[in-house]
Amino acid sequence: MSGGRQEGTGPFPAGFVFGTATAAYQIEGAAREDGRGPSIWDTFSHTAGKVANGDTGDVADDHYHRLQEDLDLLGELNVDAYRFSVSWSRVLPSGTGAVNPAGLDFYDRVVDGLLERGISPVATLYHWDLPQALEDRGGWPERRTALAFAEFADVMGRRLGDRVQMWTTLNEPWCSAHLGYGSGVHAPGRQDPLAVLRAAHHLNLGHGLAIDALRGVVKQDAEMSVTLNLHALKGSGASGAEAVRKIDAIGNRIWTGPMLDGAYPADLLEDTKEISDWSFVEDGDLSQIHRPIDVLGINYYSTRLVRMWQPGSGERAASGNPLLAGNPWPACEDVEFLPQPGPATAMGWVIDPEGLGDLVRGVARAHPDLPLMITENGAAFDDVVEEGRVRDVDRIDYLRRHLAVTLDLVEEGIDLRGYFLWSLLDNFEWAFGYEKRFGIVHVDYDTLERTKKDSALWYAEVARTRRL
Repeated sequence: MSGGRQEGTGPFPAGFVFGTATAAYQIEGAAREDGRGPSIWDTFSHTAGKVANGDTGDVADDHYHRLQEDLDLLGELNVDAYRFSVSWSRVLPSGTGAVNPAGLDFYDRVVDGLLERGISPVATLYHWDLPQALEDRGGWPERRTALAFAEFADVMGRRLGDRVQMWTTLNEPWCSAHLGYGSGVHAPGRQDPLAVLRAAHHLNLGHGLAIDALRGVVKQDAEMSVTLNLHALKGSGASGAEAVRKIDAIGNRIWTGPMLDGAYPADLLEDTKEISDWSFVEDGDLSQIHRPIDVLGINYYSTRLVRMWQPGSGERAASGNPLLAGNPWPACEDVEFLPQPGPATAMGWVIDPEGLGDLVRGVARAHPDLPLMITENGAAFDDVVEEGRVRDVDRIDYLRRHLAVTLDLVEEGIDLRGYFLWSLLDNFEWAFGYEKRFGIVHVDYDTLERTKKDSALWYAEVARTRRL
């Protein structure tokens, strides 16, 4: 540690970025307005039984119509940057081909409004909302979707590339591939282990193609990034190390291998050989995926405790193994996910700030020259408005503890450049609908009234003073 600071309080160094984040389908609404085409989440949420309470993103937070109000809220939070995603089907309603001018105009207003308030825009191209037209042609398991993604990147880069400083190709591609095509709990709701592997590869390929497309049209000093939800894993017992290895291969190194090292891990290929021979990886793909990036985004919420399951132990179902319904982990049916003791969020995720430290240190050791950012961290709690106020003390404690770990990592010399709180607004929480609230701004879904929670006031002060 250096600088003689009071442990765990600050200040954060000059240039460290405080931000917050959202995703298009979760907040925008206006699902059928101004030329927007349907996405897989429109279709999925309108399918009976897929989303809690039959909720959809048709209106969500109505951010599309309340943009100026939400930009003003951002301005009051003293943040340096705002990470938003672009609705692919709002810009290219059919996924490729004809561009929708109204869609581009909306994102012009987002970027210009941020810059007017002194907030740096961080544009994420893909946060899970594939145009339905592309899913109808096979979706991410098909190579053509990666090519279409490069076309989308080119369109956005040409329009916003003079003003956006940081571009993120994909957000949490693990969710897109494994939850969308494996467990089926996310759109498009398919359950096919081969489709998981094919989707993962074409997401990787789309990332590399998008990097090239963007670099060809955006300003020269723009930064390229990707955001991964790397799984923070802990092993239990004698078999824990092998369980960690297997989940790390299919959950983490399936992305970092080709993106950062230029190859799929040998143990991943061995583990999955009964599912596929990976012949969908064509000559030149790995070099195309392995494009230099300027920043790696890491999303962190909790840890996972794993061990190998022993047939006949009678413990697999009792442990709540997610493999018992729709498999998000191809070739890992013999891995058991164990409950962890301790306080948890409303999502049931154990609160473990040190897991963030362990995860980031591991990435920094493996890739010491790669700058890092925490691009999502936050928590859902059962918030209640009382007398016009939301006293979300549990969220403040969660954020303070994770930011203290973030500060420790910076002080250790890790090149960790920023922290983006998830999320600005309560919003459509995917298959949970509107039941889970991650926002530091409360949204009344009947009136759409926004109310800053105590955590928003707290975070605004942290961003202003750069101290906890």
